[in-house]
Amino acid sequence: MWAAVFTHPLDLNKVRLQTAKKVGNGPKPGMVDTFRTIFRNEGFLGLYSGLTASLLRQATYSTARFGIYEELKGIVKQPNKELPLSTLIALSSTSGFLGSIAGNPADIINVRMQQDGALEPSKRRNYKNAIDGLIKMVKSEGFSSLFRGVGPNSGRGALMTASQLASYDEFKMLLLGTGVFEDNLMTHFVASTMAGGVATLICSPVDVVKTKIMSSHDPDGIIHLLKETTKREGMTWAFKGLLPSFIRLGPHTVLTFVFLEQHKSIWKAIYAPQEEQLS
Repeated sequence: MWAAVFTHPLDLNKVRLQTAKKVGNGPKPGMVDTFRTIFRNEGFLGLYSGLTASLLRQATYSTARFGIYEELKGIVKQPNKELPLSTLIALSSTSGFLGSIAGNPADIINVRMQQDGALEPSKRRNYKNAIDGLIKMVKSEGFSSLFRGVGPNSGRGALMTASQLASYDEFKMLLLGTGVFEDNLMTHFVASTMAGGVATLICSPVDVVKTKIMSSHDPDGIIHLLKETTKREGMTWAFKGLLPSFIRLGPHTVLTFVFLEQHKSIWKAIYAPQEEQLS
């Protein structure tokens, strides 16, 4: 949750860049220009448009994927034996896929609320908050709209979780294996920073597709949307918003894993002695 709060302005910037349409032969807006435009037109609070939806997404998507991943690891892991990278990738991909389905409704509202300020007034959806957005979307578009773009979103979730969780566990294991690092905050920071870089590069194309589908008014589907986007922008669309995405995902990944490791340490300190007594 805290990771989402700290990095929300960067996520907003990324969505605006990914959904921006090129006008004429003018230069494409960059990250700094986008921040200036948001601040000028919407004020400081505009940087936090869609925050309620972002928090709801974290409560559904992130809770599900981290919880499922830890449960699956507990099921397949053997005592005193590290899981191979291939197994970590399979477990984390499954967790991300299922977590993305759980978080899809909130993800749609998040994208729409973040994009709203950049639209013409007549095209804005004007959701007051995440719950208001969900209610209005179901009323106007039907229940099935809650799973609009679930295909690319679940694919992105599988890639994101595999590239984050599996690479984090692998990097952490490699660092600890050097004998230089210990299982402490510094190791968590270094491993999560590297995992954030891997996740950004792998997930950029499918992240752009997901954002465009969820924000689009186009009813003709993903193939038509991709054809029109490629015709208009070429293949560079696949890495739109890469810089703010990396700047956002790096700290987000670091904060996520640092908080997660601290929670796990507290959990073990409280419940491990009780489990030993019961056994």
